[in-house]
Amino acid sequence: MSVLRIETGPDGVALVLYDVPGEAVNTLRHGFQEEFEAAFGRLAEDSAVKAILLASAKPDSFVAGADIEMLSRIKTAAEASALARGGQQAMQRLEDAGKRKPVVVAIHGAALGGGLELALACTYRIASDDRRTQLGQPEVQLGLIPGAGGTQRLPHLIGIAQALDLILTGKSVRAQKARKLGLVDEVVPKAILLEVARRRARELAAGELRIERGKVELKLPKLLRTEVLQQIALEDNPVGRKILFQQARKALLEKTRGHYPAPERALEAIRIGTEKGPEEGYRAEANFFGELVVSDVSRRLVEIFFATQALKKDTGVDDPSARPRKVEKVAMLGAGLMGAGIAYVTADAGIPVRLKDKDDAALGRGLKQIAGILDERARRKRLSPREREEKLALLTVTTDYSGIRNADVVIEAVFEDLSTKHAVVREVEREAPNAIFASNTSSIPIGLIAEAASRPQNVVGMHFFSPVHKMPLLEVIRGRSTGAESVATVVALGKRIGKTVIVVNDGPGFYTSRILAPYVNEAAFIFNDGAAVEDIDRALVDFGFPVGPMQLLDEVGIDVGSKVAHIMHEAFGARLAPPAGFEKLVESGRLGRKSKKGFYLYGESKEKEVDRTVYELTAQGQKRSSPTTGEIAERCVLQMVNEAAHCLGEGILRSARDGDVGAVFGLGWPPFRGGPFRYADSLGAAQVVERLRRYQEKFGVRFTPAPKLVQLAGSGGKFHQADVVKTR
Repeated sequence: MSVLRIETGPDGVALVLYDVPGEAVNTLRHGFQEEFEAAFGRLAEDSAVKAILLASAKPDSFVAGADIEMLSRIKTAAEASALARGGQQAMQRLEDAGKRKPVVVAIHGAALGGGLELALACTYRIASDDRRTQLGQPEVQLGLIPGAGGTQRLPHLIGIAQALDLILTGKSVRAQKARKLGLVDEVVPKAILLEVARRRARELAAGELRIERGKVELKLPKLLRTEVLQQIALEDNPVGRKILFQQARKALLEKTRGHYPAPERALEAIRIGTEKGPEEGYRAEANFFGELVVSDVSRRLVEIFFATQALKKDTGVDDPSARPRKVEKVAMLGAGLMGAGIAYVTADAGIPVRLKDKDDAALGRGLKQIAGILDERARRKRLSPREREEKLALLTVTTDYSGIRNADVVIEAVFEDLSTKHAVVREVEREAPNAIFASNTSSIPIGLIAEAASRPQNVVGMHFFSPVHKMPLLEVIRGRSTGAESVATVVALGKRIGKTVIVVNDGPGFYTSRILAPYVNEAAFIFNDGAAVEDIDRALVDFGFPVGPMQLLDEVGIDVGSKVAHIMHEAFGARLAPPAGFEKLVESGRLGRKSKKGFYLYGESKEKEVDRTVYELTAQGQKRSSPTTGEIAERCVLQMVNEAAHCLGEGILRSARDGDVGAVFGLGWPPFRGGPFRYADSLGAAQVVERLRRYQEKFGVRFTPAPKLVQLAGSGGKFHQADVVKTR
């Protein structure tokens, strides 16, 4: 199946269009190497061809990287290394052709991974100024490294430090930033991209255009920065480069804690190429790529990728006839931290928002928060001043229900109190009778909120996570009376505002809050029994969580955590009972960061420190004796895994897939471990049950294994082989 179409014009420029048949997006697939080598070898020899122009036939994408499904089918490291070597050879053929005849690449849309490596092998790069044009090497996000020469060509083109920043983080840059980095030579409007690219190809062929690179574009203030001068000096000599790589490795390990091998391998491939030459660098890149493709870490990250791709196509309902309503306006009730955040992401997606709160002061605080996010994006050049104003213009405010009657969806983020939410439901049904009513509650069952509604089929949950503009998950909750249309509508809305959406059935705490409760509870038990705060947090960060449970409680608010803990205890009995005496923390005024005192102290310094006086509120006092790091992590993690199994067995979750995605994107479960269900599958259900029962004998009912786990332990089955649970 050919992916290249070639047309040679009368001006001697051969237009090569990359086009994977039947796909919306171009990827590099099996067989592209042979076709590339044949096509560019032929063009290099053709006397009628003076220059080559490479572009995509897809309307809004260039090449989004290698075909992930192809990589997931690879069984051995040797097979993956051979694939990388083939990709390197194809890119080398392209580079060699460019030495004889200029190869200009026109980039519009995503040029990521293998797509960027393709562009790097060309003589001259022109990108469109469209927001959809992104360039980057995101392979580390899938536990991989560039495998078709990216670790060698990128540092050579833009410098070691800048290449490390792109490759080790996996981030992408827009066209103008790419030009400043030297990643592309020119940026033009999309409408004239091919026209200008063809002209540049002719000019290069005629010797009328000379390429000058290697000039670092730095504004005067940046030139005065010591670290920039040091960076340039480090790259210019062998001793300096050695220091640069040592510093990069140290910073990398501080961030990954050794859990993610891909950035380390990428760093090493770049170092080898820099110190020993490109031939050794390419060999190292291919070998490391092969090793990583079949690694457990990459497999877990790829599984998460496939899960999120599947969720993009999931309507959230099992009824194929259910269609989402068209949403042209959203009303947001409550301009606090969550309400303002939801209003921001909605307006950012181009949807008009009517923001309501009790008074002008509250609205002012909400608007200030939204303007602050937009200002930060503008400062980072992610938004133009005009775009900032356009987004702000989509927001209007009110202290009453004026302007809300024609809203298609009304989202509430008012005080977490059932009677308050009942009052809001009644008001919204009176003022906007046709609107879908979505609650941002994190713990109150949607069925209880819907008891106040005359149209309960329109009441649904939309549980966002804080900070809303950064956290990728949206948990949609379907109550017993919620209609399929309401679910489909808010799922579609969630995707439109850029969220990864899972749908769960109703119950106290839904899914994410419910599995978080026993995890935090166990940390509290360990604290009460005498463990040091920093030891508990370190154990879970070492396991892979971004922050430990004690710091998480401080961030959420110890008072909020205490309230949720009591809701869970009331709903599920002794199994989720909080430790005795924990309410003393709240009574002492320790609410966490918001009161500048919790388990940690929060002063003017950014460095937090444990407040040792917190130990005086426990029976153990200042005398601290912590369990091993392994035991602390295992006890907390097993609680989360066990509760997730309860949720799947009870039908709260639709599938293990959704449970893994919810934990990773909503709660910071370590992505390289795949989610609680993938983690349980990796251990084996029998092993999980055995460990739970060992702790049950020591600590009691809270470690009782979930029936679903016991069932799988007996059958030898796995969660990801189990049937999908249907929504009610």
